Amino acid sequence: MNKRSFITMLAAAAFAVVTGGAAMAETTKTTDASVKAGHAEINGVNYYYEISGEGEPLLLLHGGLGSIDMFGPVLPALSKNRQVIAVDLYGHGRTALTDRKMSMIDMGDDMAGLVKKLGYDKVDALGYSFGSGVAFRMAVQHPEAVRRLVLVSAAYAQDGFYPEMLPMQAQVGAGMAEMMKQTPMYQTYAAVAPKVEDFPKLLDRMGEFMRQPYDWAEDVKTLKMPVMLVYGDSDMYRPEHIVKFYQLLGGGLKDAGWMRENMSGNRLAIIPNRTHYDVFFAPELATTVLPFLNGETKVKTWDEQVKESQ
Repeated sequence: MNKRSFITMLAAAAFAVVTGGAAMAETTKTTDASVKAGHAEINGVNYYYEISGEGEPLLLLHGGLGSIDMFGPVLPALSKNRQVIAVDLYGHGRTALTDRKMSMIDMGDDMAGLVKKLGYDKVDALGYSFGSGVAFRMAVQHPEAVRRLVLVSAAYAQDGFYPEMLPMQAQVGAGMAEMMKQTPMYQTYAAVAPKVEDFPKLLDRMGEFMRQPYDWAEDVKTLKMPVMLVYGDSDMYRPEHIVKFYQLLGGGLKDAGWMRENMSGNRLAIIPNRTHYDVFFAPELATTVLPFLNGETKVKTWDEQVKESQ
């Protein structure tokens, strides 16, 4: 797979980012008074955040080479009855790069520090793709700070990707920057980044990060809070990896039982007709995750259904 082919794939993903960005811009324009925006310095990084809505706090983390704007189409639904704390991750969007490497482990610590600095003792967390890894590390490293966890399009190990994805990821670097300047992905970055000239450096950092092997299977087993995994049915992760992830969480190991007595407290959702590059702004995403985040686990049994119909 050559660089031009990889850039074509990135551009397709970027189109989705722009669609989300346009929707977010419109939403922000009409609800400026209700959105609190600012920066908070955590471990040497000046993180940009936006807080909208009222209710239980929900930390929202975007995907790689994106920003808060990726969630534009679903943010109104998420913030309708929730206080959403959306963050531009390290080096992304309005949060500038420093001399630090790109590390989900470091950012997991950062997010715990950020929510504490903003006055929250405990939050629910929802992360997509790159952001799901950061949310995962936050939950592993600071379980006291996370009440419920939603991981959208996530892997617990590098071998979760389809094999052909790994060489493509390995090619990411500053050398792609010039060719990407005509893509919506670069244009959305340039519109908000504090230092637009850092884009090649961001590509280098992301490429370096993606070339590092990892396997967090043992960490998955340590999670005690309720966890929900969400994927598109045509995601970039192998189905067997998705199933294994759910099994590591204690799900999918046995029949739930007539009265749901063997049912795991964790959840797995597959959204049909969605890929890795559009699942994050699917309308079905909000309707899928909100009942879980709200702890709505009660369903009617067959017996109850029959009795109500008599």
